[in-house]
Amino acid sequence: MSERIDMPNRWYSTKEICAYLGISRDTMLVWIAKKNMPAHKVGRNWMFKTSEIDEWVRKGQMSE
Repeated sequence: MSERIDMPNRWYSTKEICAYLGISRDTMLVWIAKKNMPAHKVGRNWMFKTSEIDEWVRKGQMSE
């Protein structure tokens, strides 16, 4: 069972969220710091929920 089941409520890594949004890691870090991108720090890693990211994008907060 090596296939990963896409669960809507799972946490996504920085690499996965950058691929999801089509941005670089540097852009992601700037958006977290300056544009209030929804992110959760777990230890040294940032983790994301796509539902929170989608809502943030819908509200146009990434372009402010």
